[in-house]
Amino acid sequence: MESWTKKAEENEESAMTSAPSTAPSAASPAEFYRSKPVLDRRVHIMGVGSVGSFVAHAIRGVPNPPPVTLLFPSWSRLNAWKESPQRLSLITEGDTETRDGYEAELAIPRLRYHGREVAMSSSGGDTVLEGESTAPISSLILCCKAYQVLQGLSAVKHRLHKDSVILFMQNGMGIVDQVNRDIFPDPATRPHYMLGINSHGMHASPDGPFTTVHAGFGTISLGLLPHERLRDPSAPYAPRTNDALLPHTTSSNRPRSGASTPAQQHSPPPPGTQEDDVALPQSTSVPWTPTERYLLRTLLRVPVLAATAFSPPDLLQMQLEKLAVNCVINPLTVLLDARNGSILYNYSITRSMRLLLAEISLVFRSLPELQYIPNVDKRFDPGRLETLVVSVAKKTESNVSSMLADVRRGGRTEIDWLNGWVGKQGMIEKEVDEGVPVVEGREGKAYPLSHNLDEAMEKSSNHRVLPVRIPYTLTPSNLFTHKSPNLPHMQEVSAALNRPDI
Repeated sequence: MESWTKKAEENEESAMTSAPSTAPSAASPAEFYRSKPVLDRRVHIMGVGSVGSFVAHAIRGVPNPPPVTLLFPSWSRLNAWKESPQRLSLITEGDTETRDGYEAELAIPRLRYHGREVAMSSSGGDTVLEGESTAPISSLILCCKAYQVLQGLSAVKHRLHKDSVILFMQNGMGIVDQVNRDIFPDPATRPHYMLGINSHGMHASPDGPFTTVHAGFGTISLGLLPHERLRDPSAPYAPRTNDALLPHTTSSNRPRSGASTPAQQHSPPPPGTQEDDVALPQSTSVPWTPTERYLLRTLLRVPVLAATAFSPPDLLQMQLEKLAVNCVINPLTVLLDARNGSILYNYSITRSMRLLLAEISLVFRSLPELQYIPNVDKRFDPGRLETLVVSVAKKTESNVSSMLADVRRGGRTEIDWLNGWVGKQGMIEKEVDEGVPVVEGREGKAYPLSHNLDEAMEKSSNHRVLPVRIPYTLTPSNLFTHKSPNLPHMQEVSAALNRPDI
């Protein structure tokens, strides 16, 4: 009996060792999720002004909100937050809604001199100040002014890695190019970028520094900027067609042989340039990283933001439309020191606005990124851009533009990223110091455009005008006496100025 029992136990043990174990299969789902990296849900917001406070307040209002950290640029702002109830308030149509649960950190902007960051002393360069942090940042929303982006990112660039995502919410264009050049020059370690276009109206409240008034409902348009590691940044966007046909460019949207863009009509191609050297269009279908997908989904599920996602070419065209509106309303209201509605009912201002829009339209329609996108000429036609400007000015006729508010308080403006960007893009052949518009004579000599445009025109008998930035060349004293050039190559400008419906 004992021998039989012992033999049975031995057979059971051998069966257990020979049979496949079910424990690993039962634990495989857990092992699968353990192998996945934990996604950082925290969202950092730099720029706790009107826009930053509005976004932070909205994010904390959704169910199961992500943790939000506010980055303050100075000790005074951080101490003011700590001494306050540490809550953000939003006033909408007279109703105040307050939310809390925020964390705050210090991110002192690095000093920049002549476009370069000033190195800190070796004795205190690696010292972490009280209130600062060295924890990695996965999701960063930049809500500061355009001229504050480089200094702000310099303070946290050591906390950003190649899998981080930065959402730019600034007015104007050209900011990403500056960040790539000065902050993240190496594409291998460069974070991912997203762009946001905000049309909500908000301003600070006199009730306190952390109270914002939601003056006008709008939307936020979001989009992913294709990374340089995945796409050639110099290649134009491809139209919506079969990617397999792109290398052969059978689409009818590609310019025909001999056809030229508006910019090419005013400037011959550089010597030695072959048609085959033109970059072929590339598809915008790029993989999304988990952090990009998380930040996008987080913002899309916030009802107050009314956020919508767009493809990169669609978002670029929306940026250009908003840029055209800002390039007209902001500088003209500063020159007049008046509200937005003041540009609507004056004959001379309307002529200057149409001259500016004609040149902006020419620059936009010449951008290489849009050369394969259909209906670009109609979308950025000077008449349509004027309709957009007048519509926005009419809806916001009682508002003070952001640039005028900056000028009234003695602050810096974003003109370099608005009209300045258009002027730089419009420079066809010459690189002029600080982008000053020039008139090029028959001998190839460049004359700076002074405040008196007609005087500059008389300096050459056979001259060619490069795109002009009107807000740089006009002053309140000559705004109403400014005359437009009447040259054969400026037919689009003349047509815009001499429309019969004026």
